[in-house]
This record gives sequence, structure tokens and C-alpha cells, in this order.
Amino acid sequence: MRNLSRIFKALSDENRIRILKMLEIRPLCVCEIKEVLRLANSTVSKHLSILRETGLILDEKEGKWVNYSLNKSTTDDYIRKLLLLFTLWLADDEQVLKDAEKVKSIDRGTICRR
Repeated sequence: MRNLSRIFKALSDENRIRILKMLEIRPLCVCEIKEVLRLANSTVSKHLSILRETGLILDEKEGKWVNYSLNKSTTDDYIRKLLLLFTLWLADDEQVLKDAEKVKSIDRGTICRR
């Protein structure tokens, strides 16, 4: 029960939900997520840390970037089923749609140099 409680606590923040919806589109680095959410690097990193600790996302180093992605290969039944359901939720939400458009147009080579 403790694990499920941690997962729902991680999902209790709007920005973390937005991050998960963005990661449905493609893996992203901190600066890309920061660009969409308009939050400080430290805030985005904290959100990512919480999502990673629960097992909802994974991080993978690629050169100078750390890419974050949904943990689709998890063996945790709760996470696997939640992530499947999550793809169905908020499909017509205005903020999620705006975020998706930004994610599709972001160029990490440009924004990560700022």
C-alpha cells in the first residue's frame, strides 16, 4: 500500500502530470521541460526526481544531456497500468494540448545553449 500511496502523491501535482503527458510524446531533457513549463531548473529537477523515485520515469545520459522518459518497461503492476490509463486521460485538456505543441516544436540544440 505504501508504494501506491507514493505514486498517487507524485501524481498530485499539476506540473508533474504535465511532465508525464509531455513524456508520452518523446523523451525530454530538463531544459526542454523547463521551456514548456516556464519553471526554474531546480523546480523541474525536483519534479523529475519525485517522478523518478516512484518509478514512473527513467533517466538516461546521452552525451551532455540527461533524457527523461516514461518507464514503460517497469515490472511494477501499479505503474504499468497507470501509465497505460494515463495515455487516455486529458487528451482534450487545453493545457496538455498547448504543451504538446510546444514539445513538438522545441529544439534542444537552441534552448539548451542559453
